[in-house]
This record gives sequence, C-alpha cells and structure tokens, in this order.
Amino acid sequence: MTTLLPDRPDPDRPVVVAHRGCSAVAPQNTFAAFEAAWRSGAPALELDVRLTADGVPVVIHDPVVDQVTDGTGAVAELDADAVGRLDAGARFSPAFAGQRIPRFDAVLAFLAARPGMDLLCEYKGVWTADQVAPTTAAIDAAGLAGRCIVQGFRRETVAALRGAAPHLPRGLLCEEVPPDLLDAAADLDVVTVNPAVASVLADPAIVRRAHSAGRRVMPWTANAPAEWDLLLRAEVDGIVTDRPGELRGWLAGRATRRAAEAGSG
Repeated sequence: MTTLLPDRPDPDRPVVVAHRGCSAVAPQNTFAAFEAAWRSGAPALELDVRLTADGVPVVIHDPVVDQVTDGTGAVAELDADAVGRLDAGARFSPAFAGQRIPRFDAVLAFLAARPGMDLLCEYKGVWTADQVAPTTAAIDAAGLAGRCIVQGFRRETVAALRGAAPHLPRGLLCEEVPPDLLDAAADLDVVTVNPAVASVLADPAIVRRAHSAGRRVMPWTANAPAEWDLLLRAEVDGIVTDRPGELRGWLAGRATRRAAEAGSG
C-alpha cells in the first residue's frame, strides 16, 4: 500500500498531503515548494497537471499563466518551451525569482529520488484516455505506480484514467458533495473521494458514509488548527494543506498530549 492508502488507517494520524508543495512558504507547484514539502517531512505531495499546446504535460494549477508567472496566456495555447521560460517564482517573492513551471516528467524524477514521499496527482480539466496514457506510462516508468493516486474533478477524466491505467488507484474530487457522489465513486471504482474542507465540515457524516462504502476521504485545503481538529473528529484519512510541516507538528503535539492524558488517567 502507498502512504496515501495505509492498510490500517489511523483516525488520529491522517496522512499529511502537501498542497502544490509547501505552498505557504514557496511558490506553488515549483521545485522550491516541492523541496520544502520534502524537507518538512510531508509523506505525500499533491500537484496539478495540464497539457501545453504541443501536448507536453506541465505542473500548474491555473488554466492561464498570468497569476503565478511573469507571462500571460492560456497554458493550452503556449508551447512547452514558452511555458518553461516563464518566471514562476518572483510573484511569490523576489527570493524565488527564476523558479520555473516544471515539466511533469521532471517532477516524477524528483519523487523517484525521494522514496519517502508519495504523489496525489490531479489532472486539471477534461482529458481523454489517449491524452492521459503518456503520463500514466511515465508514472510507471519512474517506478511510482505503487506510490501514486491519480484524480480529477471531471468524471470523464477519471474514467479516462481508469481506461488508460486501470492499475493506478484513482480519486474523485468535488467542491460541494453531490447527492450521487458515492454512486459515482462506485461507477468509477475510485479509492478515495476528496471534497473541499468546507463541505466535509458542513456534513461530517460524509466521511462515515464513504468509509461504509469502502472509500477513503482526503479533503482539501485545511490550513488552520481549528479545521484540523474538526477534520480529525470526522475521522478523515488525509488532510491536504499548504502548511504540511505545521500540520505534522500539530499532530505530533496532539498525540503527545493524548498519551500524557491517558497515562495520568
């Protein structure tokens, strides 16, 4: 099993997933953020994949480059060389000037060299099985098939992932929890359903219902101790956060306090 899917989940120790890397301290979806996540001890990394105009998978969240780089335009309308020349760090802080939008294969190599960190890989937008296939083959070639969950918001993309690489565990993302979420999860044969934090906090019983249906739950994106506490009460399996180091420290402190209370009881 991957870190993301332990054989025996511990409700007191959900998996800490670094959202776009350690994106509270470094520019999201860059190697600086990924290295910071690794050094924080995060056992899993979440990132986003899109295709350039010439069909190269690159790691960026937004459909346009405007918000995170010094360039403009849609990722799907720029070729990979143009995307690779953009500065993806200076907008975050001058200290990170020169950071680039990574190619997906380079991030896979980064993770292959760091066996303590698994991958939660989100495919942005709609992908076909033919578009997905080179990326899942790259995951296999990097030796990450046993350390990866692939996921998406669009059900047709998750279906494409199932068609291209049925051996890779899949996840279904959502913002609000739709009435047919667990039916869709069964149809797509996903291992995890991952709603927004606000949706889980509005209806914590969704975690119990998902567990009863054999699914895990890893909500996104929780950055405050008050949220972490409520999510643990709901018994989620993982927490996606911009602050993986702080969440790991908070969990460790909580475990120490609970152990001390148990010992004095």
